[in-house]
Amino acid sequence: MGNLVYLLPLIVSLTLHEYAHAWTADRLGDPTPKAYGRLTLNPLAHLDPLGTLMLIFAGIGWGKPVPIDPYNLAHPRRDELLISLSGPLSNLVLAIILSLFRLPLLNIFIFVNVTLAVFNLLPLPPLDGSKIFLNLLPHDQYLEWRKAFEQYGYLIIALLLFLPFGDSNLINLIISPIIRLLLRFLQIY
Repeated sequence: MGNLVYLLPLIVSLTLHEYAHAWTADRLGDPTPKAYGRLTLNPLAHLDPLGTLMLIFAGIGWGKPVPIDPYNLAHPRRDELLISLSGPLSNLVLAIILSLFRLPLLNIFIFVNVTLAVFNLLPLPPLDGSKIFLNLLPHDQYLEWRKAFEQYGYLIIALLLFLPFGDSNLINLIISPIIRLLLRFLQIY
């Protein structure tokens, strides 16, 4: 039942997050998200059925990644970095705007958006942070790390999420202090 309290904020936040990726890609010249019907704020376009069920029953899930074609981008590495950054940034902006209202009812929305942003900035595939990290590397290191990420990324994130580390998991130990700091800054924690 506790996970259901977060369902509406997660649906809204994931929708905004994925829409921000689609909007940024479209603005940078890639029509792929629009062609796939992802340039919309309709949650049904952005929710992954399995990811949504996992949100409800396991407390962790995912949205449908926005498809992009780097060949449509004028500056593929820079633009992919901007597209990747736009999702977490949209969540942080929404959290900041909601915190200005000082309504306790909005605290769950703020918490979800801050958590989603911080989690997605981790430099682990398939998270946005991995694309940001890769595109900041020199070209030869980019190719080397990208190959490693493609081979081992999902395994690494699964291990970090699901192997117990004390009474939590390693990812939670990494992101919790950052989340608490941002929530204190927004004065809701």
